[in-house]
Amino acid sequence: MLNNIGLPGLLLIAVVVLVLFGRGKISSLMGEVGKGITSFKKGISEGEQELKDEETAEIASTPQPDVETKDKV
Repeated sequence: MLNNIGLPGLLLIAVVVLVLFGRGKISSLMGEVGKGITSFKKGISEGEQELKDEETAEIASTPQPDVETKDKV
């Protein structure tokens, strides 16, 4: 159903939305969408950084095996 919309159909939908909601409402809505996307990206990067910090803390807390030195004879 949505496969056959094409460019004229998308333009018609855009004009109808613009008439119904007005330029100011659409502008503020897009601003909110942009803030949401920025917040989402920030949360993703903070989560990745937290995982990296946990991995480094885990590696640092695991005991390292003692290295045996061979006696020189």
